[in-house]
Amino acid sequence: MSLRLGVSSGQKATEERVDGELFGLVTRLTNEIDWYMRERKLTRVDLAHRMGVSPGRISQILSGGENLTLRTLAGVATALDAHFDIELKPSQAVTETQQVTQTPAAVQASAPASREIRTPRRVSTH
Repeated sequence: MSLRLGVSSGQKATEERVDGELFGLVTRLTNEIDWYMRERKLTRVDLAHRMGVSPGRISQILSGGENLTLRTLAGVATALDAHFDIELKPSQAVTETQQVTQTPAAVQASAPASREIRTPRRVSTH
């Protein structure tokens, strides 16, 4: 096992969890934007015109290959005449434990509507 100098295994584990959370957030956000646009028959060119940026910039945003800022997300939401609904929940380990006590019908009822999931490129935080 190789560790960077001055970084404990606990710090490394925390960094890996942060990277995983970031990757998950970017994936969910870009999938949500793609879904929202598809439902409204909007293209990336349409979004680019609404935001006053190039279509290439929209491709960068929606590829998931960068660390999206809150300002960028606010710009996307404004251009789409929409808003993000954000919810902070316990980590997956707690959620799985809670679901064990739920009936199968309750778990099914709490599942989100089916949407196509696309995995973006991993975001570098270093």
